[in-house]
Amino acid sequence: MEEVADTKARKGGARLCSLCDQRRAALKRPKTLEQICRECFYKVFEEEIHQVIVENQLFKPGERVAIGASGGKDSTVLAYVLSELNRRHNYGLDLFLLSVDEGITGYRDDSLETVKRNEIQYGLPLKIVSYKDLYGWTMDEIVKMIGLKNNCTFCGVFRRQALDRGAALLKVDKVATGHNADDIAETVLLNILRGDIARLSRCTSITTGEDGPIPRCKPFKYTYEKEINLNQICTYAYFKRLDYFSTECIYSPNAYRGFARELIKDLERIRPRAILDIIKSGENFRISTNTKMPEQRTCERCGYISSQKWCKACVLLEGLNRVCQSWVLGEAKALIMMAERK
Repeated sequence: MEEVADTKARKGGARLCSLCDQRRAALKRPKTLEQICRECFYKVFEEEIHQVIVENQLFKPGERVAIGASGGKDSTVLAYVLSELNRRHNYGLDLFLLSVDEGITGYRDDSLETVKRNEIQYGLPLKIVSYKDLYGWTMDEIVKMIGLKNNCTFCGVFRRQALDRGAALLKVDKVATGHNADDIAETVLLNILRGDIARLSRCTSITTGEDGPIPRCKPFKYTYEKEINLNQICTYAYFKRLDYFSTECIYSPNAYRGFARELIKDLERIRPRAILDIIKSGENFRISTNTKMPEQRTCERCGYISSQKWCKACVLLEGLNRVCQSWVLGEAKALIMMAERK
């Protein structure tokens, strides 16, 4: 019967899975170009993540780990897979979901509803920290004040610090983020274009911040975005019917990273292994001993790690507050002048 079924499948033009040779192939893997079935894809995808965790010793039994959860495809798949692997392989981890509310109406409020559903679906406690509580500003207010030109700079700096502050509130030992191979390759290119030697030396590390308050790790370092989800039917999130939020941030259509992302996609179309090759190149970079690297200290204003007197978040907040004060004074003067005319 199986031989007859196989013959019919081949006659119908359908390819069989190159791993099990029994079921119909459902996708071609970007990394290996293998055509495999859905069931084999689940196994190899999850096993590869497990091997990355084990080989790089990302976690220790008994650790409290916060999963950076935005409600998007990467963090949702990470929460699901890490929960499954924790049970299957007895990692012995206490897992939590940690979300940052930047205060972007019509985007983050909707994605946080997805995270709240994930909390129930995966049985993981959720902690949400907000820009408004931490900094006194929402991104909506910041964009209203400064416009769209540099808003991603503010958001990136605030978000990194917010994750650390949220992790400290949860008293976790580590933060796991959903950064995938595409993200890391983009960051390598961005740091080269910016000439940012300090970040270039650490952006490919699977674990960062070990000398800081709370280390961060990237279990998806070698996982292609296409295998997580990219609006294609041959992906993990789609096959597993995971509940995630797919809308892009309304304030980032012209973000600098977007241009690097498009270049990465073009390279991948020509040569699928280009993403992993860029990461490998980044890993092999050697910083000259003559290059002066920034020294780590603590911010004199808030106590957060910084290479300067003030951390970037405090510098940006100081600028925002000055702009706000100037605007308020300007508005007040305008109102006084209008009152005097009447």
